[in-house]
Amino acid sequence: MSETVQAPPEGAYLGAPADYPPSTSAGRGMFGVAGTGDTSGFGGLVRRRSGALDSPRPYGGYFDDVVDALAEAYAGFHDAIERVVVDRGELTLHVKPERIAEVCQSLRDDAALRFELCSSVSAADYLGSDARRLHAVYQLTSMTYRRRIRLECAVPAEDPHLPSVTGVYPTADWQEREAYDMFGIIFDGHPNLTLILMPDDWEGFPQRKDYPLGGIPVEYKGAEIPPPDERRSYQ
Repeated sequence: MSETVQAPPEGAYLGAPADYPPSTSAGRGMFGVAGTGDTSGFGGLVRRRSGALDSPRPYGGYFDDVVDALAEAYAGFHDAIERVVVDRGELTLHVKPERIAEVCQSLRDDAALRFELCSSVSAADYLGSDARRLHAVYQLTSMTYRRRIRLECAVPAEDPHLPSVTGVYPTADWQEREAYDMFGIIFDGHPNLTLILMPDDWEGFPQRKDYPLGGIPVEYKGAEIPPPDERRSYQ
């Protein structure tokens, strides 16, 4: 029996800013799923969105302290931070791409912040956005204060350049390589920005939403495996 996905109540959507449209025109579904035959559950997905650019104060918890401390520690705060969003108990700072390394430096070094660990650098593709479709997502942890925040930088798919943060967080080395491999985001200043998951000569970025879900043959040590749509027929 297929499970019915109920539409969530109105509220903020943490993903793209309000001027980035969802990947489907109605804000429903995912991966182009429509009509019958959907066994994934994604066809019933309904996205919550908000017209507000920033969450209102007070943010709650330690979020106000983090934002205030960053504004005091980093002189370019008001120019660098595009949005402050609190949703589902999480704080996200949307940062101008050219300022990401500077912001990370302040978050790591300031005594009131001490976000010593970058636990993840990943990405998201908001297909359908005319500008700044690709988002690099950074998860930072303060082990000193037991706090977590998220940073996001949005870049266009045609020119997806960001400064590398490996000079601030060495753990970002392989993480940025994965985001480059899967989404094609170029991290300027990275010490060795090469593919990490796909073969060295692979063309395309498999986690972009316009990348085909099937129909791509895979060659492995001289043997060619046909694409999924030629190997099995799904009813």
